Parts: sequence; C-alpha cells; structure tokens
Amino acid sequence: MAPLRRTLGLLATPALAFATALPAATAAHATPATGSSSTIRPDAAAAGWLARQLVDGDHFESVFDDTAYPDQGLTIDAVLAFAAARSSDGAAARATAWLAEPGVLAGYLGDGTTEAYAGATAKLLLAAEVRGEDPTAFGGVDLPARLRSLRTPSGRFSDRSQWGDYSNAFGQSLALIALHRTPGGAPAAAVDFLAGSQCADGGFPVSFGQATCTADADATALAVQALAATGRPAKAASGLGWLTAHQNADGGFAAAGATTSNANTTGLATQALLSNARFGAGLKGWSRLVKFQQRCDADPAVRGAIAYDASGFNPGTGTRATAQAVLGLAGTPLATLSAAGARPDAPTLACPAPAGH
Repeated sequence: MAPLRRTLGLLATPALAFATALPAATAAHATPATGSSSTIRPDAAAAGWLARQLVDGDHFESVFDDTAYPDQGLTIDAVLAFAAARSSDGAAARATAWLAEPGVLAGYLGDGTTEAYAGATAKLLLAAEVRGEDPTAFGGVDLPARLRSLRTPSGRFSDRSQWGDYSNAFGQSLALIALHRTPGGAPAAAVDFLAGSQCADGGFPVSFGQATCTADADATALAVQALAATGRPAKAASGLGWLTAHQNADGGFAAAGATTSNANTTGLATQALLSNARFGAGLKGWSRLVKFQQRCDADPAVRGAIAYDASGFNPGTGTRATAQAVLGLAGTPLATLSAAGARPDAPTLACPAPAGH
C-alpha cells in the first residue's frame, strides 16, 4: 500500500502574485459588475465549490480499481486554495484537523524511521505554516526537523524508504519555500541544488539526474517561486522567461508532452508570473482560468468549479483542477500565503432564478 499512498501525494503536488493582493487590473476583472452571474470573486466561488466536495466535510479521496483511498496530498491542495481565496476557512480547519490525525499523518509522511517522504513532509509543513499551526508539533511530529533530516550532502531532499526514492523538483521546491518560512531558513546547499538543476533553456525538469534536461511547466512554476523566495532572482527570472515563451495563444499552459492548456498547470504558472510582476503573461493566464470556470449556465452542482480543460467539466479531474487553479486566480505566492483573516463560509455563485420563479 505504501507506493500507492506516495503516488497519491505526488499526484496532488503539481501538483501551487503578489505578496498581499492581486494587481489592480486583476481585481477589477475579479469582481463582476452589477447584474452579472456572480458578485463574488472567481477564486472564492471556486473555493466554495471545492469545500462542498470534501468527503465527510474534512478530506478528499482518490479511487483506484473501485477502491477509495484517503488523499492527503489533494486535501492539502484544498487547504492552500482556501487560504489563497480567503474563504471556506471552516472547511480548511476541519481538513487540517484530519491531516493531524496520527493514522492519516503516518500514512502520508511515513513512520519517520524506516519510511520518511521528502515531498510529502515539505507539502504538509507548508500547509501547517499557512494555517498558523505549530509546525514543530503538528500531530505530534516536528515537521521542520523531519524535513531537514532528509537533506542529503548534495543538498537534495530525498526519501528514506524501502520502496525507493521518489523525490523530485516539486518536493525540493516546496521544501525550500516551507523552510524559508521557518526561523532557520532554507539551507544554502538545498537552494544551490535546485538552482543547479535548471536546464540550459531556463526551465526546470521534474526529475533530477536525467541524461537530457527536459523542462516542465509545473516544475518550473514551483522552482521560480522557491528561488525567488530564497534569494536567487536571476535563476527565477530565467525560469519566468521560459514560462512566458511556452505560454499558449489562449493564455494557458500545457503539461509536459502535451499542447492543450489545462487548469492545473495554468494555475501554477499564473501564480508564478503574477508573484514576480509578469503582469501581461499573468493576466492572460488568469483570463484562461476564468474561462475554465463553470458559471450560471452550468449544472447547479458544478457552478464555481474549474474544468481541467476546454473539453468541459469532468468530475474525475475537477477537484484537483479547481484546487490548483485557485492559486492562479487568487494571485497569492506560496512564500507568504496565510489563512489569517479568511472568511469561514464557503461562497456559492449567486445566479438569477429561472424564469417563472
């Protein structure tokens, strides 16, 4: 079961603007005019829909071979989305409490001795920080200490596991962002390792140590945020240049090996662009995400959700797409993301009543 649990966590990573607010132009577009289908921001509407999809009100599951498994990684994505949208804080609090349950925690992080997973630990550490929890005693685990123990002499954060090492650029970037937020900061060797993985074209690969360095938009978006936060502006700027050069004509971004824009990749790339003042490209990405959103002409059950791509809403991909799209719609960087001041309610699109009602 361990390899499956780790796969669930990794799938939810690629699966995440300004330090405090959206650019003025974005804010203007984000609040529809009087008489439109909604009076709430697209990010808040999406977060509200996401909150209503939580299983038992506190977590997400993924289904493989007709069996449902707890999906801690996707649940963390939702927690980050709720904070970015500054809404659905009640759902976020319940999800955070679920993540801190001993069985849930060990199933995601490993037991800390024979099994310890770098990417999962980094991601949960970031969520604890965003929620204002004590990360040194989250569910009885000192997350910063656990993560630092997984740093190798090269600077790479690696898994300690009988199943092998699945650590990659997503986890390395999240580790730098999360540790940057701790009193000890991000280790210089770890920053050097990520910076040194950059491809010649300016992008960043998902996997380390490959014979051919192939850049990936999701990995590049997270690496840009990590390097910008940890004092490597030139490296971050090169990554931003790569993202801008690989933006589709519709404003979105495609996953590695694909050409069609999707909400997950577009959400992360847009977040990276807006957080580093690339407003032209960032606003194009923001507009693409809004077009993926299900509005008042959609089934009431999916209004506010974000479709994975232009083919239409698919329940199998909708929760993950919505969680990651919210980060781009909100325009809040992971390095400063906070749940402080978020509204407790889960907003719903305010659509006109059908004729005759």
